[in-house]
Amino acid sequence: MSELISILYLCLFAASGIGLSRLLFNREKPLVRLWLGLAIGMALMMWVPALFSFVLGFRLRSQLLALFVVCLAGAAGFYFSRRQEMRLTPWKYEIPFFIAGGFLLLICVVLLSSHTIIEKNGALFVGQSTYGDLAMHLGFISSIATQGTFPPMYSICPDKAVNYPFLCESIGATIYLFGTSLRFATMLTALYAFVLVILGVYCFFEEWLGERRKSVFAMLLFFVGGGFGFWYFFDMLKDNPENLTRLFTAFYETPTNFVENGLRWVNPIADMMIPQRALLFGWSLLFPCLFLLHRGAIKRDTSAFLPLGVLAGCLPLVHTHSFLALGIVSGFYLIRSLFLREGKEQWLGYAKYLGIVLLLALPQLILFTFKQSGSFLKFHFNWANESDNYFWFYIKNFGLIALLAPVAFLAAKKEDRGVVGGAILIWLIAEFIQFQPNPYDNNKLLFVTFAFACGLVGSWLFDAKDRLMSGTYRNRASIALLSAIICVMLFLSGVLTLGREYVSEYQLISSDQLQAAEYVEENAAPDATFLTYNNHNNCIAALTGRNIVCGSGSYLFYHGVDYSARENALYMLYEQPDLYFASLSDQYDIDYVLIGDSERANFDIDYDYFSKNFSVWYQNDSVVIYDVNP
Repeated sequence: MSELISILYLCLFAASGIGLSRLLFNREKPLVRLWLGLAIGMALMMWVPALFSFVLGFRLRSQLLALFVVCLAGAAGFYFSRRQEMRLTPWKYEIPFFIAGGFLLLICVVLLSSHTIIEKNGALFVGQSTYGDLAMHLGFISSIATQGTFPPMYSICPDKAVNYPFLCESIGATIYLFGTSLRFATMLTALYAFVLVILGVYCFFEEWLGERRKSVFAMLLFFVGGGFGFWYFFDMLKDNPENLTRLFTAFYETPTNFVENGLRWVNPIADMMIPQRALLFGWSLLFPCLFLLHRGAIKRDTSAFLPLGVLAGCLPLVHTHSFLALGIVSGFYLIRSLFLREGKEQWLGYAKYLGIVLLLALPQLILFTFKQSGSFLKFHFNWANESDNYFWFYIKNFGLIALLAPVAFLAAKKEDRGVVGGAILIWLIAEFIQFQPNPYDNNKLLFVTFAFACGLVGSWLFDAKDRLMSGTYRNRASIALLSAIICVMLFLSGVLTLGREYVSEYQLISSDQLQAAEYVEENAAPDATFLTYNNHNNCIAALTGRNIVCGSGSYLFYHGVDYSARENALYMLYEQPDLYFASLSDQYDIDYVLIGDSERANFDIDYDYFSKNFSVWYQNDSVVIYDVNP
């Protein structure tokens, strides 16, 4: 029943967004109007419950009040648009997209379902790409819903406010509040975002390129296209035929992600959208923004600037990199407009856009974003390339796209070169400025440039094929063979990577840890704090929504959180409790002490102290939990 209620809740937000889209975008064809409505529904579902939660706490009442307000707005949209003349385009024209987009969505659903804590033999398993980040996202979702504090605090560093874009997590926490499983809450909201991203990439390309066949191909190129990484595996066959099997068994040795060989341009589905919720939900709003920006800046439809400003203003607490990328492209288009002397009406449109964005985004940036990113900015050239020649690095990572992009740019119309100018500016900035401790994370910006490159190259390839087909000496068989070879070179690395991701399986939480987490979830206070090791796959932090003294540095460090004192305290608490436990347990509000396999492997634990001073609260074959305050 809770799952059905959750689906209904999500559908009501989506329907309300569609109602508003009917009012705002009545001139658009049905697919675009539907997509923009779903995007509005997504923005409403992330933001309106959050606004109520800032005042009332993250409780069920906040979610229901948000639903009531949004339904009223959606009903008003349907009511006032009922007499408007809608642009109707037969759905049969969208069949190529439905086939290709449905195929991509199927891939996303299969990977999402196989990578989101599947229970087998009492343990929880995930895939290769979700082994690292998923536990963090589960911890955010469960702790926001369980503790109800909003804005949320880190459950893995309880005295620190979250300065990570947390609306991608609170939307999952909303579903979790209705009593669903953590797996269901995570998957349902991600599925909504997947639909939006696939629709968004296609609709943006169609708005720009103007042809469905080019748009479908560019969409496939963005999601599946890869570089020349496949050649490394074929080359290794000469030394040992079994090397090919490493592609499907080794941890991160794929044609798009093999650091040892300098392959760093990952597949966006397997390595970005599946494991990175902030990016996934950011892209669900970014591509509507790029669509509206193209409509307003390139096609000079100033009516697009108002909804663009509102959606763009929602982005900072969803995905900061998407907001930054959009800002860079927008800035380039504004400068372009000034050089072209486009006129007062166009500049007033930009002013409206900028004013709305500043009004909505500045509070988010000042209160949250700048606290995290301000200390990270520094000069860093050449992104993630550590060993290769600069140009060869991008050629082998991007493959034919890198070789054809300059040709396609020179062959493009002047307007199209202006369209991709903002993307080139993103690339230049990301090549010289590091925005997070890990320089590799600049790929969250670079993927926006990659999208434009896919559109440019995809369009040029079809134009080139058309010229060949209309030539005097055309040979259909030769052209078909050439097309097949090009497609193999463009897509083989991506296809192999997705295949590897499909067969990957790793244990995240053991059966004993899962049993302990279930007991904690049923019996511990929502704000209880547990002393544990700071492993990333911590069962308490990931599954129960409760606090731990210190979480993984692989999360906290990259969020700009100073956790060193807490991490050092773990050793004193476990190894010298007779000297430090009394004072440190008060300092960190410790309620329970957990001793499991990770704690035994990483600490020289003073077992006698804990057994003599505290009673056993829970115990199974490998996990024992002591109650500090019985």
